[in-house]
Amino acid sequence: MTEPPRPPGEPNPSDPTEPFNQYPPQPYGSTPPPPPPPPPSSGAGGYPPPSSGAGGYPPPSSGGPYGQPYGAGQPPGGGQPYGAPGYGYPPQGPPTGSNEDRTWILVAHFGGAAGAFLGSGCAGWIAPLVALLARGNQSPAVRAEAVKALNFQLLWTIIAIVGWILTCIVVGIVVVIAAWLVATIIGVIAGVKAANNEPYNYPMTVSIIK
Repeated sequence: MTEPPRPPGEPNPSDPTEPFNQYPPQPYGSTPPPPPPPPPSSGAGGYPPPSSGAGGYPPPSSGGPYGQPYGAGQPPGGGQPYGAPGYGYPPQGPPTGSNEDRTWILVAHFGGAAGAFLGSGCAGWIAPLVALLARGNQSPAVRAEAVKALNFQLLWTIIAIVGWILTCIVVGIVVVIAAWLVATIIGVIAGVKAANNEPYNYPMTVSIIK
């Protein structure tokens, strides 16, 4: 028994290739549809995968000017290393006054020693008194040094005079020699200290003149 003929274009249910045929049979003389495009692949001809940076730009490096954290690369203290020299005045030494003041100070000390040496211990007060009267009113530094020298020389001048009075006995000449040596040596030491701009206070003295 034969199957009656089917209309054109109707599939054959008994066709063994029907499950594997992607396209239904077309009528005679029609053009088959184009094949579907291949799926995108990661190989050649496809689009590259998007990069991790925004807009395809590479991420900024940590050493660039924009990737540096705030405050990095700058030393503490506003950008200047500690201990670096800055603007300001240099350290100042002790005030020495003018050259004239320095001269009168040396006259008071060295002159007192010279007067004590040449006057047998009795004339050491003359040079400090001259320095005090000549420059003491204009310069406080000269006045202070001249007063120190004058007080010391006055004390040892008195001691020397007492020793000269007691020369009738043996002890008197010893007192004179001691006063002469002390007034001369201490006066020289005070003059050297003043020349080196070092403060010095006379030992074994009293404040007779203020």
